[in-house]
Amino acid sequence: MVTMAGPGPLLAASGQVGGRQEATLKLRGEPLPQACSALPALEGPENYSHAALFAKAEELLVKRIKDGDPLACFLKGQLYYEEVFSRNMFFLHFSQASQGLYQEALIQFEEVKDTDFQAMYQLGIMYYDGLGINEDPEKGVEYMKKILNSDSSKARHLKFAAAYNLGRAYYEGWGVKQSTEEAERLWLIAADHGNPKASVKAQSTLGMLYSMSVLKDLRKSFFWHSEACGNGNLESQGVLGLMYLYGQGIRQNTKAALECLRGAAERGNIYAQGHLVEYYYNRKFYSTAAAIAIRTTENDDTDMLAKMTDCLSTYMAKGVAMAAFYLARCLHLGRGVQQDQAAAKKYYSMACLLDPDGASDLELRANLGRI
Repeated sequence: MVTMAGPGPLLAASGQVGGRQEATLKLRGEPLPQACSALPALEGPENYSHAALFAKAEELLVKRIKDGDPLACFLKGQLYYEEVFSRNMFFLHFSQASQGLYQEALIQFEEVKDTDFQAMYQLGIMYYDGLGINEDPEKGVEYMKKILNSDSSKARHLKFAAAYNLGRAYYEGWGVKQSTEEAERLWLIAADHGNPKASVKAQSTLGMLYSMSVLKDLRKSFFWHSEACGNGNLESQGVLGLMYLYGQGIRQNTKAALECLRGAAERGNIYAQGHLVEYYYNRKFYSTAAAIAIRTTENDDTDMLAKMTDCLSTYMAKGVAMAAFYLARCLHLGRGVQQDQAAAKKYYSMACLLDPDGASDLELRANLGRI
């Protein structure tokens, strides 16, 4: 059994790189919250290509801008922005075309940022993360602070997300002086006592924060992961399964653990899938462990998996690596599958490539007869 260093993903800092706090895990920005405004639906006859539908939506928005629609400029920028995300979901290389789309989005957002808080929000994300432009974290932080401190009703639906992003900036020390305490304060604002309409990402991140050695409080960690899971967060659902399984922050409950892990695994949480493989292997259900491991290792593109599930890439890699190691073990020893030394070597290599430290730990345990 792999000993956990806390319930799920930890956010312990590991050093300083180029002025930015280099964390164990790189947090993602909060996507633009939904508002009443919407993009034209990219729908049409079945023989229409996506490119044709995109061009049609672009044409409609150009017309709306000429007609004086105050939302159209933002929506045109958002059309370009979401098109980049859609392309990068399946093509991880950042193409020249994607760069061009981000620049088009930037032009539209810049034009209306003083009157449209949604455009200001998207600019804050783009400057902070350097999406299609050079990183300017100070400007990104400035825009998020303007949104958070605004009294305008048009900024209200963005405040929780802005607070999350500011907390991320203070945690990473990027654009502001690093302060875990200020990050915690802002994330608590963003989480709003578990409000499902607040930042669910902040709720999940607080769960991770309270598993850190600096602010370690596993009861608080369990509370926030429970809130986030109840509000649909996939990462927290998997972490809750592990907390129940190992009795961390809550009384050990194998039934609840398996419910969470299976539910998260079915929704695409690769880390949960890896731990299910380990659970069944340790209980000698080798066929079940191998079957889950085969499915889990079919795709080792952990960056794409992370984008598709909005889970942390580091733990996607750990999940695939764990499944690969136990599958290699099954193939090596002929447990639950036909013995195949060549295939075993392949999956051992996959585990080592994706998570060298985790694979080394598992190998040591296997050599000591603990697996």
